Amino acid sequence: MGPTEWLAIFAAGVGAGGVDAVVGSGTLITFPTLLAFGLPPVVANVSNNIGLVPGNVSGAVGYRRELVGQRGLLARLGPLAAVGGLAGAVLLLWLPAAAFRLIVPVLILISCGLVLIDPRVGAWLAARREAGRARHSSLVLGAGIFLSGAYGGYFGAAQGVLVIGLLGMVLHENLQHVDAAKNVLVAIVNGIAALVFVLFAHVAWVAVLLIAAGSTIGGLLGARYGRRLPSAALRWLIVVVGVIVSVKLLFFS
Repeated sequence: MGPTEWLAIFAAGVGAGGVDAVVGSGTLITFPTLLAFGLPPVVANVSNNIGLVPGNVSGAVGYRRELVGQRGLLARLGPLAAVGGLAGAVLLLWLPAAAFRLIVPVLILISCGLVLIDPRVGAWLAARREAGRARHSSLVLGAGIFLSGAYGGYFGAAQGVLVIGLLGMVLHENLQHVDAAKNVLVAIVNGIAALVFVLFAHVAWVAVLLIAAGSTIGGLLGARYGRRLPSAALRWLIVVVGVIVSVKLLFFS
């Protein structure tokens, strides 16, 4: 890869970091970029995961004011997210690469659907809160966080959307606070998975460094300015890219 490719990967990292801070589907920007420049799918996924961790952390830092008062919640859910992320990362490395090629297009399409329905989920959660029907259920929430962590450790696109839905359904918190907690939990999942990948997987380190630098900037920008962007256009762009990548993986790889 030359300077043009490096710049494209860095720019994708900025976009992914910003999207992850607000929506939670930045992988659908960086993963296709790495595929386009010739990286094998599993190597692209592993390198993308490691590179996005700094962006996850910077997004969580950007929401630090909304995290006030959530230490107890995160102390309970963080270990479950970590174990889930570990399970997903081990599953990725244990299953053959051919399985990843078959499974990921399905996961991407599911992720695209989640991105599309995310505004409806937010509206539904807000309506439940106003009607006083949101109930705390620690068992359901814990199981959901573990499973979403396993999904995130394996692939991770739209993991944040899943976590927002889980937290919003059972907690009496506004969506800003839910989004802040989501950023922390996603950072834990991706951080644990990244540690596994660094130790045991083949990594494209140039791509990692470019995505890491870009996603760190993007995470801070997304936390500060992300909601000023036209969210509908952003969602549809992510969905179009996701569908194209799914078709490529299914029929042209």
